[in-house]
Amino acid sequence: MITKNQIAEMEITGITNEGSGVGRLDGMAVFVPQTAAGDVIKVQIVKVLKSYAYGIVKEIITPSPARKEPDCPVFRQCGGCSFRHINYEEELRVKSDFVSDSFKRLGGFDIECEPILGCSEINGYRNKAQYPVAMQDGKAVCGFYANRSHRVIPYTACRLQPVIFKKIVDHIMKFINDNKIPAYDETTGRGLIRHIYIRKGFHSGEIMVCLVSKTKSAAKLMEQMIAETGFLAKFPDIKSVVVNVNPDNTNVILGENNITVYGSDCIEDVMCGNRITLSPMSFYQVNTEQAEKLYGIAAEFADLKGNEELFDLYCGAGTIGLSMADRVSHLTGVEVVEQAVENAKANAATNGVTNADFICGDAGEIADRLQKEGRKPDVIIVDPPRKGCDGLTLDAIVKMAPEKIVMISCNPATAARDCKILCSEENGYKLKRVKGIDLFPGTFHCESCVLLER
Repeated sequence: MITKNQIAEMEITGITNEGSGVGRLDGMAVFVPQTAAGDVIKVQIVKVLKSYAYGIVKEIITPSPARKEPDCPVFRQCGGCSFRHINYEEELRVKSDFVSDSFKRLGGFDIECEPILGCSEINGYRNKAQYPVAMQDGKAVCGFYANRSHRVIPYTACRLQPVIFKKIVDHIMKFINDNKIPAYDETTGRGLIRHIYIRKGFHSGEIMVCLVSKTKSAAKLMEQMIAETGFLAKFPDIKSVVVNVNPDNTNVILGENNITVYGSDCIEDVMCGNRITLSPMSFYQVNTEQAEKLYGIAAEFADLKGNEELFDLYCGAGTIGLSMADRVSHLTGVEVVEQAVENAKANAATNGVTNADFICGDAGEIADRLQKEGRKPDVIIVDPPRKGCDGLTLDAIVKMAPEKIVMISCNPATAARDCKILCSEENGYKLKRVKGIDLFPGTFHCESCVLLER
């Protein structure tokens, strides 16, 4: 029997879809973070459950050939990255297995997944960062949450972010501490500053700085910082400074109200040749260069001929649908975030797209309404959140009976589950293609794109 605090030797034989290594000890699966397949380790058991256990590395006896020295000083504490201890070739192999295993084991599909598409840039690729702010030892600090907690690890030089993000955040944090502005405390509800949120247009270079605050009083503080510290002169690419007000005791980062302190309410970027307007609330893929390749794969799967009716569900700021608008007769986008819908409409107008409309509402409810109105798409693009499509959305898709469904997903497990439902005998679809696309090097996240046909 495995017991807590037991120390034993074990070989890591695989990696879970959350990035932990897994091996077997006395017949029981043991999950060990920050290990690599092929590692022989001395493990200390820290938690024992009925059919599996968790452990931590006490010593690496024989390192895996894929192992490398982590290139981040807070890798072992921070919850952002899972794979800074293995080379990128191994990371892609692991992620390819995630996708394949999801569709074969969870979905029950007998299909060979296409080769995964890796990134040309594995550092500095993110166009967005959200830094939580907290009080530690009487000082405001910011960084990233430790794994499975809301304990802030103070660090701003994240290798996934552009270097300019660190410089901006450090400038803001100096002002906060110089003026003794308190960070928000989740446990007491006291304090003011919750997050520093930055967006940068990959092609445009335009930067938005958004300070998330408990009250609107932070707007005056940002005005003071701009006036007194040379903030805009130091960072001339900043085109928008916004305070987002979130008074609620919640772990949701953004509140509903924005106050523009400087410049525009939005910034612009280019995605697949289209000019895109981005507000603080807009969904936008964090890896622009790789997202453009992903959307190209989605268009290839859709194989549009020019006369199709295209529905884009969970459309965000409209980037996916607009990238294909010139290849269809009409595009309809559906998104629940009102500001993102306004962005999508503005993006269509900016780019001279006249054959598109965008509807604000829950994807399932709107899809159900459109189906009852007799709207019949030829192709549906669906890009749901990590939890996947809800039952109402899937039912409406089946009733609209498009010839093709192209599903983009940041969670291969829920994509496989939804495809299994769509491919049931009663629903009548067949899974034709599956491809993994890595948009998030260093992390355990992996995107997938699938094609289903009636």
